[in-house]
Amino acid sequence: MSGMGDGYVGTAQDAVRIRRLEKQREVERRKIQELKNKSASVGGQTGLLQFGSGTSEILDTAFKKETVGLVTREQYVEKRVNIRNKIEEEEKEKLQKLQQEEEELQLQKRKKRKIKGNSHLSFADDIENGSDEENGENKGHELKRFGKFGKDPTVETSFLPDSEREAEEQAERERLRKQWLREQEQIRNEPLEITYSYWDGAGHRRVIQARKGDTIGEFLRAVQQQLAPEFREIRTTSVENLLYVKEDLIIPHQHSFYELIVNKARGKSGPLFHFDVHEDVRTIADATIEKDESHAGKVVERHWYEKNKHIFPASRWEIYDPTRKWERYTIHGD
Repeated sequence: MSGMGDGYVGTAQDAVRIRRLEKQREVERRKIQELKNKSASVGGQTGLLQFGSGTSEILDTAFKKETVGLVTREQYVEKRVNIRNKIEEEEKEKLQKLQQEEEELQLQKRKKRKIKGNSHLSFADDIENGSDEENGENKGHELKRFGKFGKDPTVETSFLPDSEREAEEQAERERLRKQWLREQEQIRNEPLEITYSYWDGAGHRRVIQARKGDTIGEFLRAVQQQLAPEFREIRTTSVENLLYVKEDLIIPHQHSFYELIVNKARGKSGPLFHFDVHEDVRTIADATIEKDESHAGKVVERHWYEKNKHIFPASRWEIYDPTRKWERYTIHGD
């Protein structure tokens, strides 16, 4: 207010109030300038700073125009508050815009780093990028050192999954399984000479040819055909009514000779896997040494067995149980 000298009409109190208002305006201008400087330092972009400076200057000019002449204190305070709010809103919008642009810039940088990181998977690529500045000898040496990476032969890796090794092992297991099945089929087809006795109270010893793979039921059918011409009661009975007793055990029809041989099954009075007749002629009379004797199996009718099962030798006969183990052989009693 340089016009306070010439032409000024007013009291001394008005002059004091005007000087006080001018000091307050100066303080407000400094605050506005500091706010503009802070906004420029945060954003780091000179273009926005110039734009903000121009806008602030317009508001400053408007502030001066609105406060020309005498105004009441309430009017001055209200106008000052309004102008300051406008300036703060302007600076806030600039800061938000700067932050948004900074976030977009950082996002683009992260995407570029990610793409670049996925495209290089070995040291060989890095060496090739700088190979123009190296001679051929150094290039070959570096590629030899870093270009190929393989397994360390000293590290144990057998526990790791290996589809190729597993396929080879599976093929080998399948080959061995098929080979074992062929061998067992050959064993089943091997001939077996069986000595048996048709028992009707007295023994009628016979010999018949069978196969190791035959079941007891198939064996009894062949026995029926062999005995039918000689024994009338055999001709009128069925295979289901015939029993095969070996070493005092009644062998069910579903079991096979192959099963008894492979499992080295044992009965109460001798082994079930020998089907000939032989005695142990060793002279050593030692109870701890098991005798190797095989007795002729008996073929009997079920009707005869039910009628005489309380009389020796039928009183000793039991049904064969594959899970039961006979520790010693006996001839009489249990």
